[in-house]
Amino acid sequence: MSDIDQKDDDASSPDRHALRRKQLQYSNEKENRRAVIFEEMETERSVADAKTAKLRAMRLAREAEEAKAAGETEPAPKKKRPIVINTH
Repeated sequence: MSDIDQKDDDASSPDRHALRRKQLQYSNEKENRRAVIFEEMETERSVADAKTAKLRAMRLAREAEEAKAAGETEPAPKKKRPIVINTH
């Protein structure tokens, strides 16, 4: 390697390091934003699930109360359909 090539490499080295640091910083910020978004999504999903469970319990209690008032026996619980996962 000649002296001229050596000087060019030394001159561009700080630029390269700065670019790498910027890219690494950008990647870290992007990953942090992504993690925050996923946490928010998980929190919203948990809140929605809790709300659904509460509403379901209230509906079932109301239906049982209405059935009792009408003199009927409690309705049999509905059978859940098996979950079918399509792998194709």
